[in-house]
Amino acid sequence: MKTLGRKTQLQSAMEYLMTYGWAILIIAVVLGALFQLGIFNASTFTPKAPPGSCHVFRPNGPGTSSFINTQGICNGELPQYVASFNGKGYVSITKSAPLNTLGNAGAITVSMWIYSSSRNSNGCNGIFGDWTDPSNGLQILSGNANGNCAGPLYFGNPGAAAPWPSGKTYLTQGSWEMVTAEYDSTSGVANLYLNNVLYASTTSSGKSLYNPSTPYYIGAHAWSLASELFYGYISNVQMYNKSFSQNDITALYNEGIGGAPIALSNLVGWWPLNGDAKDYSGNNGNGVTTAVTFTSNWEQGYSAP
Repeated sequence: MKTLGRKTQLQSAMEYLMTYGWAILIIAVVLGALFQLGIFNASTFTPKAPPGSCHVFRPNGPGTSSFINTQGICNGELPQYVASFNGKGYVSITKSAPLNTLGNAGAITVSMWIYSSSRNSNGCNGIFGDWTDPSNGLQILSGNANGNCAGPLYFGNPGAAAPWPSGKTYLTQGSWEMVTAEYDSTSGVANLYLNNVLYASTTSSGKSLYNPSTPYYIGAHAWSLASELFYGYISNVQMYNKSFSQNDITALYNEGIGGAPIALSNLVGWWPLNGDAKDYSGNNGNGVTTAVTFTSNWEQGYSAP
């Protein structure tokens, strides 16, 4: 009787699995798909700051710093939108004042959050810059495995023999990372940071990273607007006329993707790309989009610092 009872229990268990096994499997597959889409990511349900919710106010007008302050929702809330690039578009920024004074500045820092979705087949993905070889200019690019570019992630201007630090690892595809490039022309030190970690560094004094005749580009650089464009998302681009310390980089990183600028008196341009390409630094350096869209479905791959 005990043997018969065990057989009955096993038979019942098998019948249960046969009856409900497919349903359990389907539920598991659906849950896995929802997890991959970021449905269970807490940031998906976090209230997000609308376009233009935070901006820098300059009472005395563009280019001034007296009584400068931030206004609005400026506590690091996640942005509602980010800019989406498909390898065909970019944001161009005309160098009106005070952007056209950067060439006289002794230092420069550019910081932004980027999400690389794929690598350009020809080897170079323009992220930011005004470089037109062999003129002076700034470029931040990510390279490809075929070696067409000098390195996986780098910045500078080889045409002017300016600092050109290059790292040894590629950007993590499918993940948000903060990229910061800073250069001091007096010391000649150029540093490239990935998140809040020094990624690459070099020294070459007396050089310029500025091209007065070319706009700045986000998602591209001026050398090849037809083929060396970025694939992925870009958010919160900030530009300063000073070089940042390690503590500055860490403070900026800890604010997260929705962080406001931290050195207002040195802020030259701020493009949050939260639904538009306007400059919220108070300096009127508004960008113009070409084949760029803004998406609210961007949270996948982002983890708050």
